[in-house]
Amino acid sequence: MIESLTALLSPDRVLTGDVHLAAYESDGLTAFRAKPRAVVVPETGQEVVKVVQWCRQHAVPFVARGSGTSLSGGSLPVEEGIVITLNRLNRILEIDPVDRVAVVEPGVINLDVSRAAEPHGLHFAPDPSSQTICTIGGNVAFNSGGAHCLKYGMTSNHVLGMKAVLGSGELVEFGGRSREQVGPDFTGLFCGSEGLFGVGLEFTLRLLPKAECFHTVLVGYHSLEEAGHAVSEIIDSGLLPGALEIMDSLAIEAAEAAVACGYPVGAEAVLIVELEGPAGKVAAERVRLEKVLEATRSFETRVAADPVERMTIWKGRKSAFSAVGRLSPDFIVQDGVVPRNRLGEALRRIGELSAETGLRVANVFHAGDGNLHPLILYDGREEEGLERAEELAGRILEMCVEMGGSITGEHGVGMEKRDYLPGMFSPYDIEVMKRVRTAFDPDKVANPGKMFPGKEAPSLSQSGLHPLEEAGIISRE
Repeated sequence: MIESLTALLSPDRVLTGDVHLAAYESDGLTAFRAKPRAVVVPETGQEVVKVVQWCRQHAVPFVARGSGTSLSGGSLPVEEGIVITLNRLNRILEIDPVDRVAVVEPGVINLDVSRAAEPHGLHFAPDPSSQTICTIGGNVAFNSGGAHCLKYGMTSNHVLGMKAVLGSGELVEFGGRSREQVGPDFTGLFCGSEGLFGVGLEFTLRLLPKAECFHTVLVGYHSLEEAGHAVSEIIDSGLLPGALEIMDSLAIEAAEAAVACGYPVGAEAVLIVELEGPAGKVAAERVRLEKVLEATRSFETRVAADPVERMTIWKGRKSAFSAVGRLSPDFIVQDGVVPRNRLGEALRRIGELSAETGLRVANVFHAGDGNLHPLILYDGREEEGLERAEELAGRILEMCVEMGGSITGEHGVGMEKRDYLPGMFSPYDIEVMKRVRTAFDPDKVANPGKMFPGKEAPSLSQSGLHPLEEAGIISRE
């Protein structure tokens, strides 16, 4: 079979050697590893289509992968399956400043879209912490957010249309260049599908005007709970900042060691608030923000005086995940969500769980929408070190669901959180999700084993209907 796969591409773009395969055994969640049968390196969308159709023909599972920054094991290889790496599909096909859209291939780096749009005074709003390396294909697959998702929304809010090859081998086009669409929103459905539907080949992205000015404030607090309550006060005041981020003392310690960001000394938590927009509006909101912050229990407030200081503040936050590696040889990061009005309570309970288990937890998160990012520190060399960390991570996820939140805000379910899906959804809900998935990929060759608990079995259609018809999603009428 590998020989027939090689016939589709040049031999040097079908990798089977152990040295090559080792680089793809895991993604950003290194606790999970699996060895693929081969890694294929297509250079065009047509080659991706041929490979996917080959996979269905030979019943070989596949996972599409960009830079491998997934933190939920979402781009983990399938045992005896293949990896389709999309990094060479990295062309920005069009920047249209009139319609304010960009048309890009899946291997384009997130930040490169904004760089290409910058001469036209535009930018791509979703900004994950890994935006200097993560790809648009992965952003769409996991519906990534970022620090500014509070104001601008998730990736799904900025994808207008796409071309894709489904797991069935069918080439499809969803959406278009306009926000006004007619019919089912298949583009929105594809966003966040974690690669279970197929592979996106081309995306039409919505671009937004760059903000005229920014007002970035760094606030120090003596407790994490006080910082959490400050977030509620800001939102309750009617302000909608571009970003609201919190880091606790452990995360601050790591960031200081890594990039010397100059955060307040002695702070148990820092809050980053950023207002952005037209100068007049920001000036008015700045006065309101100052009054709100004065009423909180902060001990130090620092306003960025220029773009350099603003970037210094953000450098600490953007480097937090990687910087935590200075504190511990291993860590697990979660992305559960809690209602914003219970943020302080959630942070206190995480602290209690940390003390109870003896595992340190560094907290870095999108505070504005209650998206927690607890980083659980452990040493994988210790006996049961990973198991203890995973148990604590699970208890945090269960807490999020108990509070009326979610097990994931932007990282996806992937491999890591499959067993927690039934805690959030009923068996009927999960069955509906599975039916939708098999409507796009009847043979379940696209990234099987992810998201849903238990082992997946093939479910070939015998009715003669199009899979979307059989699932009741579309009708010939």
